[in-house]
Amino acid sequence: MSARRILVSAFGDAGHAFPAIALARALRDRGHDVVIETWERWRTPIEAEGLRFTAAEEYEAFPPAPRSEGGAAQAATALQPLFDEFLPELTVSDVLTLAPALAAELNGCPRATLVPHLFPVQEVGMPFFSLGMMPPRTLVGRAAWRAALPVLESGLRRGRRELNATRRELGLPAQERFHGGISEELVLVATFPELEYPRQWPPEVEVCGPLGFEIPPPDIDLPEGPEPLVLIASSTAHDPQCRLIRRCFEALADEPVRIVATSNGHFPDRPIEVPANAELVGWLSYSQLMAAAELVVCHGGHGTVCRALEAGRPLLVSPAVGDMAENGARVQWAGAGLMLPSRLRRPAALRATVRELLGEPRYREAAARIAARHRPGSGAERACGRIEALLGAA
Repeated sequence: MSARRILVSAFGDAGHAFPAIALARALRDRGHDVVIETWERWRTPIEAEGLRFTAAEEYEAFPPAPRSEGGAAQAATALQPLFDEFLPELTVSDVLTLAPALAAELNGCPRATLVPHLFPVQEVGMPFFSLGMMPPRTLVGRAAWRAALPVLESGLRRGRRELNATRRELGLPAQERFHGGISEELVLVATFPELEYPRQWPPEVEVCGPLGFEIPPPDIDLPEGPEPLVLIASSTAHDPQCRLIRRCFEALADEPVRIVATSNGHFPDRPIEVPANAELVGWLSYSQLMAAAELVVCHGGHGTVCRALEAGRPLLVSPAVGDMAENGARVQWAGAGLMLPSRLRRPAALRATVRELLGEPRYREAAARIAARHRPGSGAERACGRIEALLGAA
């Protein structure tokens, strides 16, 4: 199709910004004119890709900041000069970025929502999202979750009231549906379909697959030896004291494994004692290490989980906060790894779980099956195809 003008907006954490960059790059490669709106910290890598950048308002999503009067409405109004200058024909906004979606509606611009993780909308009879629980195995279990639905809906009603208050400030009509910040035209869910519990999918939702982008540091020298290589990947946004790495070092110091751990930018004041069979670096290339490792241990950030599964590597997920427990539960449900709750993150439990994952081939085989079903870049191709179909119908 002919070139179209597309605005891609994303929250600034790497787990949200990187999928947006991957999507924008794919759209640019298909001939479209793309602007990315995200946090200033990503200006250099975005412009290095030859993409246009504009800085977005910065805020914390976890823990959520108190709602300030006029916050989202004011941010949406502040985007008007960008809409006047760029005249986007479509706005793709990250699920955490409400202002661009509101600005698009004010300007009569079609909009899509990018969900850079599992689909968070509740399916009746299934566990509430983010609790990290498996699907019910019986009709009684499904009935119990249906009976608990009013508890969830009370929170959704509050969110709807707050969103409608913002919409009134902008002169937009109130909405009756829950999840009003998510587009009714197109929702791109950038995860593996194998990690999604069975459900009735709305027609506007496309589970396109992961959208991968990396700023790779130089390759590192891997520890020598025949022992299996275990990668410990700390969260980029949480665990600044590197507790996961410390516990894993303690658990695996005497195990017949080679260990490479990355703090992913965290440099705690208290030194980390590194055992003889391990190396610790501040940054590393997932492209290099995921391919070399036989097991990935992480907190369960969605991006890390997907990078491991893209390489066909099983996971040990020990969640920190947010949706990490949900990601860990889905990995275990898919058979591609195990989840160890943080409250059980003790050396003996970690050691036993690593032994199980390395010793039982079924985890590695399940991860390899997921990798084999998805070509590199296929998620971006599917996402672009759905975007172009929407634009063609606009």
